Amino acid sequence: MDMRQLKYFLTVAEEGQVTRAAKLLNMEQPPLSRQLKLMEEELGVKLFDRGNKGFKLTASGELLKQKAESLLLQFDESIREVKGIEEGVSGVLSIGSVVSCISLLPKRIELFRERFPQVTYKILEGDHFYLGEQLEKRAIDLIVARLPFEAQTHPQQYSVLPLPSDPFVAVIPSTWTAYSSKETIGMKELANFPFLTLKTDKTTRMHEQVVNECKRHGFEPNIICECSSVAIIMSLIAGGIGATVFPKSVMSSFPTTVVKMLDIKDADFQSDVGVLWLKDYYLSKRAQQFIESFRTEI
Repeated sequence: MDMRQLKYFLTVAEEGQVTRAAKLLNMEQPPLSRQLKLMEEELGVKLFDRGNKGFKLTASGELLKQKAESLLLQFDESIREVKGIEEGVSGVLSIGSVVSCISLLPKRIELFRERFPQVTYKILEGDHFYLGEQLEKRAIDLIVARLPFEAQTHPQQYSVLPLPSDPFVAVIPSTWTAYSSKETIGMKELANFPFLTLKTDKTTRMHEQVVNECKRHGFEPNIICECSSVAIIMSLIAGGIGATVFPKSVMSSFPTTVVKMLDIKDADFQSDVGVLWLKDYYLSKRAQQFIESFRTEI
């Protein structure tokens, strides 16, 4: 089996029929059908269920489709990398980030652009589960996220560069005038607040950290809303609905005119952050250089 056959297979899988796939590949239908048959014979499995409504992938076909997409992406990336050696670092750097880590990117990208002006950027936002999927599909090169990374697959497949830990702070509406002149707050004071927490069906780590710290100080937080988005929580706080506890770096992405940040004077927990990439896959030169840039403080 070669790269050419994999391209044939993927085209048929995407089109769902040989006729359209053959036209896209600029070839006749019988040779394309013959190549598919040869692949199945070589692998000893059935890749497609052939019916009146077209070609449908079998379980074996679905697995080969995933692997073939990854292989072809790596192959194309390798060709671009080889061609670009003489030109230095260039191309598109695709970064995935959770919203709470977006604030770590602007200064880093600014400095990286000074070194490698030919690099352009694509930034994808989402939760751990979604970003993990995109990384496995090779739709992104790396992820900046809170740790531990709560992806669907086994964490051992990721390489991780830990970044400095981030202290938690309390975030309250600026209209709560009782705290206008304060810069700090104690954990037990949070027991009186209506609480908003960051939680999705698949990512719960930060929510659990906050709840456990509250319990350590002798109270259950009065959670009135669980949100899947940092931006939603900040909007609700700005509207006076309640308060939250967030990593401090999050606040640099939001205006502090409508919310107030208070350092927690007796908290004993922090948010760990890291850069992640797939361990056993090809990593472009630009992605390698960008990851290396995180080893230098700014």
